Amino acid sequence: MTTTYAFPLPFGAALQADGTTRFRIWAPDVAALQLVIEQEAPVPMLPSSEGHFELTVPCIAGTRYAFVLPDGRRVPDPASRAQAGGPHDMSVVIDPRTYAWQTPGWRARPWHETVIYELHAGALGGYNGVRARLPYLAQLGVSAIELMPIGTFEGRRNWGYDGVLPFAPESAYGTVEELKALIDAAHAEDMMVFLDVVYNHFGPSGNYLASYASRFFDGTAQTPWGASLDFDEPCVRQYFIQNALYWLFEFRVDALRLDAVHAIGNDAFVQELATCVRDEIAARDPGRHAHLIFENEHNAAALLANTGAAQWNDDFHNSLHVLLTGERQGYYADFAEKPVAHLARALAEGFAYQGERVGRLDRPRGEPSSFLSPTSFVSFLQNHDQVGNRPFGDRLATQAHPAALRAAVALLLLCPQIPMLFMGEEWASDAPFLFFTDYRGALADAVREGRREEFARLGGDMRASVPDPNDPETFAASCLAPGEQNTLAADDWLSWYRGLIELRRTWIVPRLPGATSAGVEVLSPTALSARWRLNDGAVLAIVVNLGELGVATDTETLHPAGVTLCQTPPQAADALAEGSLRAHACVAWLEEPL
Repeated sequence: MTTTYAFPLPFGAALQADGTTRFRIWAPDVAALQLVIEQEAPVPMLPSSEGHFELTVPCIAGTRYAFVLPDGRRVPDPASRAQAGGPHDMSVVIDPRTYAWQTPGWRARPWHETVIYELHAGALGGYNGVRARLPYLAQLGVSAIELMPIGTFEGRRNWGYDGVLPFAPESAYGTVEELKALIDAAHAEDMMVFLDVVYNHFGPSGNYLASYASRFFDGTAQTPWGASLDFDEPCVRQYFIQNALYWLFEFRVDALRLDAVHAIGNDAFVQELATCVRDEIAARDPGRHAHLIFENEHNAAALLANTGAAQWNDDFHNSLHVLLTGERQGYYADFAEKPVAHLARALAEGFAYQGERVGRLDRPRGEPSSFLSPTSFVSFLQNHDQVGNRPFGDRLATQAHPAALRAAVALLLLCPQIPMLFMGEEWASDAPFLFFTDYRGALADAVREGRREEFARLGGDMRASVPDPNDPETFAASCLAPGEQNTLAADDWLSWYRGLIELRRTWIVPRLPGATSAGVEVLSPTALSARWRLNDGAVLAIVVNLGELGVATDTETLHPAGVTLCQTPPQAADALAEGSLRAHACVAWLEEPL
């Protein structure tokens, strides 16, 4: 059984049943607009309501087109489904129904089953390269892959957060149909596909919206990455809401991760988007799971409650990173004092910061979050930011003691929060993941110098040695080579990750809905014990020590009982039963209900 999917966007290029194509664009700043089809003369478009222009002409799939402004400039369709190259090239008419899906019965998976694997499509060989790795990822045990943003950007190399055409999959990674084939193949492996989307800014190159729709932007505000968007404007809200629905319905992605929600600066829009997603799923595909994830520095617990979304939990990462590495600069300074207490609160209540003043920001951060489910939080030891925003993109395996890292991985994969891995960490890859772009001229100079200036405060010759983001070798160094994991040391790490993920799937996942914290105790500056009551009354207990010294414990309160899920190092559970929590140790067990 196969079927096709097409989402009816109210703007952009839409093929009609009679062989024509309807073109529609919002351009309120201009009095006239023309449509140009490749190798044909421009044709005036017809003004319609609220600053829109539209025109229907004979046109087939594959046709290249652009819009012509009164000053003669050609601009791409801001809702382009595909580009003939990059954001400065012509847009392409797409027939979404040419791809025959092989998994039309797919309804995704419940959120509590999620184990995420974040990846960069370009660094894994494009859409087809990622597709080739799916059997390996299925064997690893992850239930979802998360693609870093794939909206069209300038050049051939980019993290994706500088995209300017969010409806057009980046052609450097492959074709639209190859992207759909990747998603289809993932579903055939019982694996969800999550997509990182950027709704808080446009990139610095290829964004022509200000030339004809200045109302898209809020002239009174800026984000760290460019002009702020005006979400009080209805057309702006609809542009991004339609983008979310487009990915969910036309590409069948299973979740969207909204980048830097704090930089959107409009929680009402975020709630409206979440409501539209929920309502459209209920109307168009009842019974299907569709998930939302936020990155939000504000730790806005109420927003999670109002939208049903989960959030990347930087507090979990930051406290663990300080414990594992001793680093205290930058945002790690907020966790440098008593990092184990921050970790304990993150495990018990979600956020470590719930309204307390943050010295680095000189303001309060966060809201009370203990009422939220543990599965409202996505936890991780590494991600693209926490690795790639380091001067040399060095991974945690090169910074932490291997035995301590092994214990931290067990905590990550067995605690009730939703775990996320970053590509390559499962075999302790030491390959860097660097910040890379593909700009030319003044913009390339600005990005390179800005990057180096950012790290100049570290002193010495650091400034000159930071890799140039535009150097092709910077990107090449960040790509994971096929077979890199085929070593004895890598296989040992892979076995550890696979085993823990299987333990989670078998013993913990079925009991996760409704799980609640049953308390966390700090045992030393490097150790803690945490307990959660699961939905069948069983208690999950995890005791971890990331320090180099053992810790004396109370054998009555920390005596492993029931089913021991894991222990590292070997015999750590026996030692704990005798009152000693070893250095670099993690012991997890499940106390079955009476």
